[in-house]
Amino acid sequence: MRVGDDVHLFQDTCHVYVLRGGRSAVLIDFGSGAVLDHLADYGVDEVTDILVTHHHRDQVQGLARAAAAGIRIWVPPVERDLIAGVDEHWRTRPLDNDYDVRQDRFSLLQQVPVTGTVAEYRTARYGHLDVHTVPLPGHTVGSVGYLVDVGGRRLAFTGDLIHGEGRLWSLAATQWAYTGFHPNAGMEGAAATVLSCLQLLDHRPDVLLPSHGDAVTDPPAAVARLRTHLTELLDMRRTAPWDPEAMLRAPWKPVTPHLLRNVTGMANSYALLSDHGTALLLDFGYDLTTGLPGGHDRSSRRPLLASIEALRRDHGIDRVEVALPTHYHDDHVAGFNLLRDVHGTEVWSPSHIAPVLHSPERWDLPCLWYDPVPVDRELPPDTPVVWREYEIGVHDLPGHTLYAAAYSFTADGRRVIATGDQQDTAWEPGLRPELLNYQYRNRFRIDDFTRSAELYRAIRPDLMISGHWQPFEVGDAYLDMLLEKGRRLAQLHREILPRDVDFGAEGFGARISPYRSVVAPGGRLRLEAELVNPFPGAETAQVEIVLPQGWRAAEQRIALDLAGHATGTARFEVRVPEDADPVERARLAVDLTVGTMRFGQQAEALVSVRSEGAGR
Repeated sequence: MRVGDDVHLFQDTCHVYVLRGGRSAVLIDFGSGAVLDHLADYGVDEVTDILVTHHHRDQVQGLARAAAAGIRIWVPPVERDLIAGVDEHWRTRPLDNDYDVRQDRFSLLQQVPVTGTVAEYRTARYGHLDVHTVPLPGHTVGSVGYLVDVGGRRLAFTGDLIHGEGRLWSLAATQWAYTGFHPNAGMEGAAATVLSCLQLLDHRPDVLLPSHGDAVTDPPAAVARLRTHLTELLDMRRTAPWDPEAMLRAPWKPVTPHLLRNVTGMANSYALLSDHGTALLLDFGYDLTTGLPGGHDRSSRRPLLASIEALRRDHGIDRVEVALPTHYHDDHVAGFNLLRDVHGTEVWSPSHIAPVLHSPERWDLPCLWYDPVPVDRELPPDTPVVWREYEIGVHDLPGHTLYAAAYSFTADGRRVIATGDQQDTAWEPGLRPELLNYQYRNRFRIDDFTRSAELYRAIRPDLMISGHWQPFEVGDAYLDMLLEKGRRLAQLHREILPRDVDFGAEGFGARISPYRSVVAPGGRLRLEAELVNPFPGAETAQVEIVLPQGWRAAEQRIALDLAGHATGTARFEVRVPEDADPVERARLAVDLTVGTMRFGQQAEALVSVRSEGAGR
């Protein structure tokens, strides 16, 4: 079926689009691969590239044939693991007590190597074509679409975003999470579909070419029809009507004229505007969220950049120059790499947070982003940094997590402090208590909230901005309450925890770094074990490394003399046997004795043995 000049449709398990250039072609999606048997019908001798819109099996079930033929395969960034790493996904996907209702199991049965991922928000060359890739979450979390100008028309290859003149190929696919407490719970993908369609129209496509169904020849009319019905369906579950245009039209709300809050993300991000036409962001995680999908794998978490265009359109911002993290958690930093790739944004980070960002595999912490986030500039603690016309104070802020920072600055004459997720800034005296947001696995320490309260009293801000709550007007009563509550929190921990053995709030006497490693058979790895003396007096800490059978350490046991409540580091070099079988996440541990008290295997680390050698 001819779609346009040198553009043909091959009907298979999905529509496969053949874009011809001379005697070669680029394909959009691949289906069963039967198209390779019909290339002569289109005057094509070879296929150079395949662009995949989403991971579903009907789109890619024959992809192994393409790989065997040496065809370059390009896939959506968020869904790479569901194609090139799907064996591991099948091995680890929970099946019992399963509340993850995404259709991530509608994936390849065996993984297929890919050439790379497509460049979202950008135009790149694939074969003979310049193709602009747009994120189109809806049918799946990670779906993308492709815009190609051919013969004076803009063609949009949209996967299963829309079917025919304003329907969906599948509603079930758009249910990304089990019904919960978010206003869009159970309808996350339906809401995302509406937003994706509206953003797609901004590119002014002449025709939409879906994976199933007829070509959409009147995109605005089809989107209007689909939007009307999906919005009504969404509103049946909501207490207030949903306004998708508001999310796209006005994602930023002013805190002050030069300080904006993004209200469309899962966590707050803030834009500090310079009169030079540039912006600095405080945090940037999951933009334009319609609800958190089920699952925790890479394909369930997607950063977007929808609100950045609004900074240019509505606030005269030419470039987002810098992004600062309040802490390392994914909902605050997930968009950093995409900001750098698309807009050239630099990541500046306090020096104690930077190692967690750029080497997440080394850390035994919750809420880590999947990929390393390179840091362009490390900021020393308690040393102000100048960006444009602003001087920004950088302050260590342990509590919610050990790896967190506060930032203080003046915007439009108001003293502001950004505190991330430290406390919820929702205090109403006599009505609602303030939440001190500590999590033990984040490495909370007993006196952290006393120290943060003392920091706030020293800075005396007019306004506090936080990670998930409204900006808060700060007064003396609030500062006094935080200090009193921080002190009481510390006192209660000391009343409840053992007095004679003090491992602090975390409750462990050892920690191994790196927590995750990859090594080849016959390879070596170096590990550091941080040890704690839980007693008030000096003691000798003895630590023995516990290894898988056949593995060896240069020193099996190490002794350290530690002052009271002090820490020390034992360093081990481990050798993996030459004939070691490949294994994922082999466990090793350190067994700790301090003085005469044995605490046992206090910390573990995970080591994967792979023939390709070191890597994540």
